[in-house]
Amino acid sequence: MDITALLDWIRAHEVALGWLSVASVLMFVGSLLTVPWLVIRIPSDYFLRQRHYVDGWLPAHPSRRIVVLALKNACGVVFVLAGIAMLVLPGQGVLTILIGLMCLDFPGKFALERRFVRLRPVVGAIDWMRTKAGRPKLELPVGESK
Repeated sequence: MDITALLDWIRAHEVALGWLSVASVLMFVGSLLTVPWLVIRIPSDYFLRQRHYVDGWLPAHPSRRIVVLALKNACGVVFVLAGIAMLVLPGQGVLTILIGLMCLDFPGKFALERRFVRLRPVVGAIDWMRTKAGRPKLELPVGESK
């Protein structure tokens, strides 16, 4: 592909490239604000519990519960997809994927979260954010490395 063909392609897709640029900047800024806010709200003993949270904060009425669960899962999907995009775009990709996984409901979720959070760079970044916010570091089960 020669340079003139590339320039022609860019000119032909100028609007789409502009929107992708705006989306990239918004995801970057959004991840810089949202991910630390969510990370410091994880209870420090979250990964020590045998039983995962049982959605005690959800509304009791069945129809509201379904709506809230659907919204929570939709947010989780958005975070996971944004995190995957941030692996190649600016942003905190791995942490965003972890936050997305924590929002989703699926079998084996807790084991996958534990596997993610045991990665040395991930737990290091999480603990750094939590320390800066005056929150205790995450507690991992005995025998799991930090």
